Amino acid sequence: MARTKTATKPAAPIAADQRLHTIGVIRSTLKSRSEAPRQGREGAPDAWLEVRPSVAKGLDGIAVGDEIVVVTWLHQARRDVLEVRPRGDRRRRLTGVFATRSPDRPNPLGLHPVTVKRIDGTRLLIGPIEAIDGTPVVDIKPMLGRLGV
Repeated sequence: MARTKTATKPAAPIAADQRLHTIGVIRSTLKSRSEAPRQGREGAPDAWLEVRPSVAKGLDGIAVGDEIVVVTWLHQARRDVLEVRPRGDRRRRLTGVFATRSPDRPNPLGLHPVTVKRIDGTRLLIGPIEAIDGTPVVDIKPMLGRLGV
């Protein structure tokens, strides 16, 4: 009896490797951490989220007016910080970073609830967002419930 070879698909990559792949970048008028408000609701501007063409199909279903959560990699943050004084206020006691919204932390992920204001191909005008120009985007999620997660 002759054996026939069947084509097999290579296994899909799994997420166990713990590496993030950027899907886009923020283009903002904010050029430095010192210019950025601490939270988007504290006077942050709108900004463009430029999505890589290789993942553009992932935008299907997003519309103007949608509330989404943009997940960023806070590329200028320090990763060796475990305690901070909340809001940089020297009068406040040191607090563990996991009990704060400090960008300085072992894995500096930013969560930004925003509204989609305009769509231009693979670019989304979103806001308000406190991310600075050049901030890598690692994910986009729909807003679900009060916390958006």
